[in-house]
Amino acid sequence: MRAGATSTPSPEPAGLSFYPVRLRARYAETDQMGVVHHAVIPVWFEAARTELARATGVTYLAWERRGIRLMVTDLTCRYRAPARYDDEVTILVAVAEVASRRVVFAYRVLAPDGAVVAEGETRHLAVDGESGRPVVIPADLRATLARRPA
Repeated sequence: MRAGATSTPSPEPAGLSFYPVRLRARYAETDQMGVVHHAVIPVWFEAARTELARATGVTYLAWERRGIRLMVTDLTCRYRAPARYDDEVTILVAVAEVASRRVVFAYRVLAPDGAVVAEGETRHLAVDGESGRPVVIPADLRATLARRPA
């Protein structure tokens, strides 16, 4: 972390309900110094998204079986502090926005001591699984995105 930087959490956006997913940093995810490589964090975002879908009752696989894919159109990530080999990190994930064809997820990765490792978001466009063309997210699937996880 650079001098003067802080790893304290920024305020949670109003109305977001974050779902916690715990992962342990594996050796293969670290560099020679034992620090989690920056390219791993977006993979952790995806793992958290998948678990959030499962917790709301409709897995991502169920979306795909209905012919809908959520294509990533944008990914932002701000790195705040290192995670290290064997740290048990908590990835907080929330649905930040749902529109007819778009879903936005917000993330916060926390170190074991609660320090913020990274924060970010992904924006997704619903597309047809075969043609890749944008589609409207069916109302029942939009409703699952608004559901609080079990």
